[in-house]
Amino acid sequence: MTTNYKHNSFLYSLVIFIPILLTTSCRSSKEATVKEKPDEKIVELKAKYAGILGIATGQISNVKLYQFIDEWYGTPYKYGGKTKEGVDCSDFTAILCETVYNKKVEVPSSKIYSMTQAIDLNDIQEGDLVFFKIESSKISHVGVYLQNNKFIHASTKKGVIINDLNEAYYKKYFYKAGRLK
Repeated sequence: MTTNYKHNSFLYSLVIFIPILLTTSCRSSKEATVKEKPDEKIVELKAKYAGILGIATGQISNVKLYQFIDEWYGTPYKYGGKTKEGVDCSDFTAILCETVYNKKVEVPSSKIYSMTQAIDLNDIQEGDLVFFKIESSKISHVGVYLQNNKFIHASTKKGVIINDLNEAYYKKYFYKAGRLK
């Protein structure tokens, strides 16, 4: 009688646990398939910014950066502003650095500059900062370098926008590039 009880108990365990095991393993394989398929929104985002920057889609690797840019792009300029209702260049840069790179910086742009190590434009990388002295002897504007001579910043006339360092205006007022320490 004891043998039958053990035998029945074992069979009962198999009947209960095999379907659970099969269900769990099927769910895992479905999740793996979903993860392997590229997110269409990310593909579109990469294509959009690759086009703006004039680079290949494969060169967009920091998705978090470009998602941030996409959320803020077109935000109007507002001196001292810190929201999507209006933002200035140094606050935009500070918010980007903290959100994307987990680096806290203090505003204004001259203070941000003091938190960087100057670098040559030939060594500039995505996420480095670009500083300008616009009609002033002190640093008065800051942006974040992207790729292919392009940078994102909050311009006084067009709000958050991507421009090229080779544009005559920015070339004229460019001061230095810096990497956060």
